[in-house]
Amino acid sequence: MEALSGDWRTDQSMAGADGAGTHQRERLDRFLQSVERQAFRMALLGVSDEQEALDIVQDVMLAFVRRYGRKPADEWAPLFFRCLENRIRDWYRRSSVRRRWMVWLDRPDQPAAAERFGSEEPRPADAMSHDEFGVALEEALRSLPHRQRQAFLYRIWQGLSGSETALAMGCSEGSVKTHLFRALAALRERLEAFEP
Repeated sequence: MEALSGDWRTDQSMAGADGAGTHQRERLDRFLQSVERQAFRMALLGVSDEQEALDIVQDVMLAFVRRYGRKPADEWAPLFFRCLENRIRDWYRRSSVRRRWMVWLDRPDQPAAAERFGSEEPRPADAMSHDEFGVALEEALRSLPHRQRQAFLYRIWQGLSGSETALAMGCSEGSVKTHLFRALAALRERLEAFEP
């Protein structure tokens, strides 16, 4: 579990002038060390990808320290595992949405849609429907405000994490979530005619 060691260590901002913060920080470090292997196994079982599992656990540990590091130690375990579960659930949602959109959006590093789904030629009606959806999606993306479009393309199309997207957009992760939520709502509304 070397990949996690040190990446989530609590920062010096938790240390108080009287040393009480130092003690709390040490307890928090010990707690995170005690749960890191179990958290990694749970994440790996959840996502079946070692690198994704490592990323999830690191994200959860960093977020946990920031949000709950000052809470009483007896509250840490349930809060930590709730954060882990939420992050795994978010990964599933993001992956599901990305797979759905990638059916229609060919990225340069991905084979064309016809290649992904086999060598059979699509039926003319299906091809027309796919083409119509692609055009409608492109128009819907263009109609989004710039920040919403950025959030959608970074998070869904490129698969960046919330923090990576925030860094790329120069805003907070909360803003990214807001922009993405609004973008998805607008796209759903514009594209509801294509819902199965």
